[in-house]
Amino acid sequence: MTTEIEIVRTVADLRARVAAWRALDETVAMVPTMGAIHEGHMSLVRKAKTLADRVVASIFVNPLQFGPSEDFEAYPRGEERDAELLAEAGAELLYAPNAREMYPDGFATTVHVSGLTEGLCGASRPDHFDGVATVVAKLLLQCGPDIAIFGEKDYQQLLIIKRLVQDLNIPVEIVGGAIVRESDGLALSSRNAYLSDAERAIAPLLRAAIHQAAQQIAGGGSAKAALESARASLEAAGFRVDYLEALDPQTLAPLPRSFSSARVLVAAFLGETRLIDNVPVPPPA
Repeated sequence: MTTEIEIVRTVADLRARVAAWRALDETVAMVPTMGAIHEGHMSLVRKAKTLADRVVASIFVNPLQFGPSEDFEAYPRGEERDAELLAEAGAELLYAPNAREMYPDGFATTVHVSGLTEGLCGASRPDHFDGVATVVAKLLLQCGPDIAIFGEKDYQQLLIIKRLVQDLNIPVEIVGGAIVRESDGLALSSRNAYLSDAERAIAPLLRAAIHQAAQQIAGGGSAKAALESARASLEAAGFRVDYLEALDPQTLAPLPRSFSSARVLVAAFLGETRLIDNVPVPPPA
């Protein structure tokens, strides 16, 4: 039997439903998504269920975070199937606004987070994180959850959202959800559907390369040499590397000579598909 999920499409209906739960003294968690639901999203919903009484998932393909040459129109959409999967994972309410509800006529405000947005994906996708920050701020204020869950695969995004919430005093706890991977190591992503069979066979090398680099750095090796070796192996396999860096996991600043923790982050094109991934560097030996 298919599990049902209630769907609301307006801010007013969303707030009314959340208010009813609040009247029962129930806590609320939110899992924002752009749809194309997969096991990674479902793991975030299941995590939310352990942290709150009720779970709201949202689906909104946000036009503000796509550049002019990116895949907004082609981005996979399928609300009926997405709703079934979210319900299966434990979400009770799906908020699925249209663009007019999210950005009504005359909408004129953009949220910009400085510093964290300037490197990595921010360098190669101008204005992307302004679009992310704007829509996330709106979703959190529209729903008013106690907790919101975001995946660690988009690690830079997670840090930006934490900074946004802190700086704007939005009363919500931001929680990261672990990366979910295929059995061969490829991080789950809606964009994996764009890979050809041949590209899909190569794609797991992305995680393998950064894992090896992280291990070399943890073992006392030079971060520069470890990253150069990883880049060379990726390029030899057919990737076009956008960035490959080892950075401070809280600030995304370059690593000092002595450090206690780090994160290796990568973005690379395989054919026309841009894949991102990251792994923590174990504490140095």
